[in-house]
Amino acid sequence: MRLPWVRNLLWPTSLGARTLLTLLLGLALVQAAGLTIHAFDRIELQHEAELRNIGIRAMGIYRSVVATSVAERPAALKELDLGPGATASLADAPPLDPAELTPQPLTAIIRANMAQVPVRSPNHPRDVIMRGIPWDGSVTIGYRFPDSGWLILQMPVPPSRPWHSPTFLLAFVLMTLAAAALSFWAVRRLTGPVATLAAAAERLGRDVNAAPLPEDGPDEVARAAVAFNTMASRIRRFVQDRTFLLSAIGHDLRTPITRLKLRAEFIDDDELRDKFLSDLDELDTMVSATLAFGRDTADAEPAVALDLSSLLRTVLDECADARPESAENLAFDGAEHLTLHGRSVALKRAFANLIGNAVKYGGSARVKLAPPTNGMIAVTVEDDGPGVPPDQLERVFDPFYRVEDSRNRETGGTGLGLPIARNIFRAHGGDVTLGNRAEGGARATVTLPA
Repeated sequence: MRLPWVRNLLWPTSLGARTLLTLLLGLALVQAAGLTIHAFDRIELQHEAELRNIGIRAMGIYRSVVATSVAERPAALKELDLGPGATASLADAPPLDPAELTPQPLTAIIRANMAQVPVRSPNHPRDVIMRGIPWDGSVTIGYRFPDSGWLILQMPVPPSRPWHSPTFLLAFVLMTLAAAALSFWAVRRLTGPVATLAAAAERLGRDVNAAPLPEDGPDEVARAAVAFNTMASRIRRFVQDRTFLLSAIGHDLRTPITRLKLRAEFIDDDELRDKFLSDLDELDTMVSATLAFGRDTADAEPAVALDLSSLLRTVLDECADARPESAENLAFDGAEHLTLHGRSVALKRAFANLIGNAVKYGGSARVKLAPPTNGMIAVTVEDDGPGVPPDQLERVFDPFYRVEDSRNRETGGTGLGLPIARNIFRAHGGDVTLGNRAEGGARATVTLPA
């Protein structure tokens, strides 16, 4: 099974890394093709230079030997500087097999270069034969003297070295690094707007009134920014319209509720009057909670730097003042100070809902603030109550849903506390989940970006 890091290395997950990898692979292929072409061209040029050198050197040796008499040729041959690796000998007949003669095109090149060495007309060789291919290591050339005998030359040929250049490797490395740097810069420039768009979308998720994107740059980027800003504007208008609608409904409902309360005061039956007033109070509470839910999901409060530790301690102190009988069951465990960016009023309301639920249904609230881990802050709120049925751990975050045990008038709940808290935390880029403790009681876990 292929490991995930191997798969990510072969094909990265980010768009920029994939684009850069594709460009670098293409660059490598182009470099390989270019180097191959360069190598073949250089080898061909080296072959021609070697054939030229062989022709000129061999003809120079023949000219020096043929200028002497037949008796003096062995001595003259010994005195000549044949060059590194070359050998020469005199023979009565050429020790060359006609089937092993050098191919005609190569012979023509060598003969053409021999012609560049001037030799007196009487001393021209009567015949010239060759064997071997230069790039196979050596060439054997036989010259037939005008009078008698043969001169046999063995000319070594060094192997071709297409990369033999003191600056080739340096130039190649510099060219490769320059192309890779240019590719990296181009990828950063091309994928930068994508990262900017993603960051803007994340900001919009946290704050519906986030600043718009600049509508400049290349045509495609500018069109994407315009489309994103238009979408954000429509979302803001939708949220504002919904908030206005909820406010209008709440305002219109409060008037008849107030009238009904006044009329209920004239009911002579005390028990019936108390029931009417209790129902109207519950209806008024539900209307207020609904309006609060609408405001908290579209809160225009600006985000500021706040001390989360101080905020949590403040919520606990206010809860202790409101419920003195539970003050001894409230506790905070965490850093003395921990700063994050957020909307203080909204976060205070969200944590107040969680802590209030813990005290109301669990009789206690222990708040633990953990230090940031991987860019996220974790806050847990635990109680010692009966907990929440496992099949309802997620449903309790639905608006107006309440656990069966809390469906009574004494609790005063409307089923909007947890939905409001979740909306606020998600608007900050975090979330809240609910679970049961093994020791008993419920645990609410809040995550927020550091």
